[in-house]
Amino acid sequence: MIFKQYENLDDLRKVQQLSVLLIKELNRVSEILGTPYYAYGGTAIGAVRHHGFVPWDDDVDVALLRDDYERFLAEAPALLGDEFELVNNRTDPDYPANITNLVLKGTYCVPEEFASCRFQFPIRVDLFAVDHLTDDPAKLKRQARRTWWWGRLTYLRATARPYIPFNGPKEKLVLAACALGNGALRLFHVSQRRICRNWERAATMYNDEPSSRLTDFTDRFPEKWACTREELFPLRKMPFEDTYIWVPNDYDAILTRGYGSYMELPPVEQRKNHYPSRLDFGPYKDWEPPAREDSAGTADAAAATVNAEAAGAIDADANAEAAGAADSSVQA
Repeated sequence: MIFKQYENLDDLRKVQQLSVLLIKELNRVSEILGTPYYAYGGTAIGAVRHHGFVPWDDDVDVALLRDDYERFLAEAPALLGDEFELVNNRTDPDYPANITNLVLKGTYCVPEEFASCRFQFPIRVDLFAVDHLTDDPAKLKRQARRTWWWGRLTYLRATARPYIPFNGPKEKLVLAACALGNGALRLFHVSQRRICRNWERAATMYNDEPSSRLTDFTDRFPEKWACTREELFPLRKMPFEDTYIWVPNDYDAILTRGYGSYMELPPVEQRKNHYPSRLDFGPYKDWEPPAREDSAGTADAAAATVNAEAAGAIDADANAEAAGAADSSVQA
């Protein structure tokens, strides 16, 4: 995943504003069910640093403890508004990941790396499940190897032509191998759900054992994002655009461990987003966000100012005017 600027920044902003609708629905349903979530990765940085989106970011990542995640999947569909739905590899045989999306029906925001997948991503919030990270190094090595393997097969089963971040002869060899692998999986009727069940077994294999840390096993290096329950809870409510989002109690420790100096804007070449190969607002083509309100009892205008200033820096960065001022090595 690399950074690629939207040609029309209004499109980016509209993706962000529609994503806020999803956050509000997530807040509403999570409160009813008692299934707490917390902002994860770049979304957590956006909440802390901008009180909203990182200016160039175009999706929302949140995480839930495994039990809360499973309860949300089981019970949220009956509570969601008609314009929302949950999609994952349990609901769609071509879904290419081991997470769940809360999506806006009728929209499309398909990242370039998933352009060739049969499943076409809507505008969404990504929901990650957090599992026990075993304290036994040998067990962890085995678990990480298994989750990595089944995770790669999940993607391979979904597309015969995955995104390859390099060119030349190596790209051709990798794509040829992927095409053969995808064909073999389909020829032998290896279903996506079967692959994903194996990933889930690997990710949860030590959840019955005591563990001091929790992590997301969709990442290649699960230890990098490990955190303790004490770092997570109690969660903190933080302003986010014109609503709120929950963040870990010790977000500073978690974000510093994962990103370094996360309060500094990174140079352009170290930024990340999910530039869409297909963007379609569907029924929201002419939608306009309502006037901003002080919805969470917070000074949201200040957060809007921070976002506006940082968003203005995007164009300057594209002209190399701000890159020299950003000397941080963080990635957000």
